[in-house]
Amino acid sequence: MTAEDPRSAWADVNGGRASFLDDPEVDVHVERMYTNDVSGQGYVAHLTRVWANSPEALGAISYVLKHASIMAGLDARTRALLVTACAATIGDSYCSLAFGAQLAREAGDNVAAAVLLEQDNALLSPSERALVRWARRVSRDPSATTATDVDSLRELGYGDRQIFAITLFVALRLAFSTVNDALGATPDSQLTERVPTAVRSAVTFGRPPAHARPRVV
Repeated sequence: MTAEDPRSAWADVNGGRASFLDDPEVDVHVERMYTNDVSGQGYVAHLTRVWANSPEALGAISYVLKHASIMAGLDARTRALLVTACAATIGDSYCSLAFGAQLAREAGDNVAAAVLLEQDNALLSPSERALVRWARRVSRDPSATTATDVDSLRELGYGDRQIFAITLFVALRLAFSTVNDALGATPDSQLTERVPTAVRSAVTFGRPPAHARPRVV
């Protein structure tokens, strides 16, 4: 890579470590990931720098997540609900902040905070409360689920293919969170600043947010 190569602009992209790993060498695939982040949110996220070690792996898990979401018939609100529930259950602060903020936009700050704190909320429909319970059980101890748990989803109108797809979606989100958490990815300072106060106050678990404000190239 020469000094004239525009990819050299991504060197030391955020002026600090995103995780326990060193940032990978920037090739055309990594550059595309970084550029998409800046275009979409104004900065390169720590989790992007982690997954830049294997853009192919990120593409694969994203593809299957999208397939599971379509198969299950999940809308934006339900996706945010499921991810917030499973992230909070395993103590993942990064996804809890990101998807807690999304859930707040879809359903309100009080609903998002209640899901993060594992509190019941009357603003959720019976179907949504059942999905939250299922996401928590799958996340906390998948070997402890029972046929009765699955029957309770059937009674709310979910077919077996949908139940499979919902479970696959939750399991893949758990895998994504596990990689980030195990490798020390910290919530971005910009993300933490942007989330509603109720969400930020509820996320008292997991890795603390980064303090240094990353530079945008």
